Amino acid sequence: MMIAQLPTKLYRAEQVRHGEKAVAKILHIDMYELMERAGQAVFITLKKCFPAARSITVCCGGGNNGGDGYIVARLALQAGLDVQLLQLDVAKALTGDAARARNAWLAAGGKVEALSDTASFTSTDIIIDALLGTGLSGAVRTNIARYISMMNQASKPIIAVDVPSGLCADTGAMLGIAINATLTVTFIGIKQGLCTGQAGHHCGELLYADLEVESTFSTVVKPTVFRVEHNYVKQCLPVRHRSAHKGSYGRVLCVGGDLGMAGAIRLAAEACARTGAGLSAVITQPDNILSIVTARPEIMVQGWSDKAHKSISRVEWADVVVLGPGLGTSNWSKALFNIVRSTEKKTVFDADGLNLLAQSPDYKKNRIITPHPGEAARLLNMAINEIERDRFAAVRKLQQKYGGVAVLKGAGTLIFDGQQLWVCTAGNPGMATGGMGDVLSGIIGALLGQGLSLADAACVGVWVHSKSADLCAQKGERGMLASDLFPYIRQLINPR
Repeated sequence: MMIAQLPTKLYRAEQVRHGEKAVAKILHIDMYELMERAGQAVFITLKKCFPAARSITVCCGGGNNGGDGYIVARLALQAGLDVQLLQLDVAKALTGDAARARNAWLAAGGKVEALSDTASFTSTDIIIDALLGTGLSGAVRTNIARYISMMNQASKPIIAVDVPSGLCADTGAMLGIAINATLTVTFIGIKQGLCTGQAGHHCGELLYADLEVESTFSTVVKPTVFRVEHNYVKQCLPVRHRSAHKGSYGRVLCVGGDLGMAGAIRLAAEACARTGAGLSAVITQPDNILSIVTARPEIMVQGWSDKAHKSISRVEWADVVVLGPGLGTSNWSKALFNIVRSTEKKTVFDADGLNLLAQSPDYKKNRIITPHPGEAARLLNMAINEIERDRFAAVRKLQQKYGGVAVLKGAGTLIFDGQQLWVCTAGNPGMATGGMGDVLSGIIGALLGQGLSLADAACVGVWVHSKSADLCAQKGERGMLASDLFPYIRQLINPR
């Protein structure tokens, strides 16, 4: 029943709710049977991940999520565990399958206690969160918020049933407060909000149980988002032809590095070279030439001050232009920005390239933009918290306004090409350090130079970047540098 590897297809919560009913009808399965399977999946996870646990507290809400909790409680009781079941709004009558699950719990000898301000979690080994489920859309009610806070402060492992209570299953946003789960077991179809935004903090480890209906479900319901994973990347990176030469894999020009910011453009250019571009070149401030060439002699570097014709010539030479790392917003920066924005070559805009673009927006089909939430807020003239409230909506707005492919960076980076939406679930907090975005822009530029489409270059680039950081983090997240990723980039860009 449990699937070790997460599926690539993601759905909105409403799709899963309607889809599971359609699947149950097709397969002639009672909906209560699916509830039983969900409860079993959580109990199996409990026993597998916490084999020493002897007592659990199950917190149940009033809907089907609470019904799942009753089944977990019954199975745990029958297995000899000490089980405490706390019911939210105990005075309200449960209905349908949830009531059936409660009656089975009572018939097995279980007791129902009220979830109240006097509830204690001190003597339990594990907390099961079955409070709110996927139907929540508005802010968590004040009394429930208190209970969630109590559960979080108990410092006990928490297993969330389907979705951590208080987390929006469609956006990944916290609706006031949310459970900080150790594990989340989600069912039938992975909800898209569990893979981006604040979900990573609240879900803990995300596990998936198909309840033995996924193959039918995936034929009935069309996914809204796809996860980028290794097989996708491998298909985009074929074995190189034995007669290939450096001209076969693209001439990529990286533009940026105003005074005092040579490191940013050097990182982008080296990432470009390490990702396999045939030729990597830089236009930067003349003062930066020596430091870049000394550190990486394989990169061609041209200084530019007021000789626009030379920069235009180098842009014409390039197959792809990466604009923005260390670019700044000076008159020097704006002159280069205007040269690059006028080209019809494939371009990648990052960092100050995006900040200048926000000041004079335009729509280009041949461009990839890679904003973090702060840059996205400037590009859309919104507040950062509005961006993070619904990252899926934000990345769609970015693409609709600026064209090409939009990459919204952050936990669960999103990629949208105007038709299809992808999410990358690789990556870790060690990436929260200077220069990481510069490396990503160089990776994507190199992939464009090697002939990948805008969408493929964005998806593969984001995955290689994030997965490199995960491999690097095996030595620890703190202290990770952007340049530490280079050996892993080379490893991943040559898939086996």
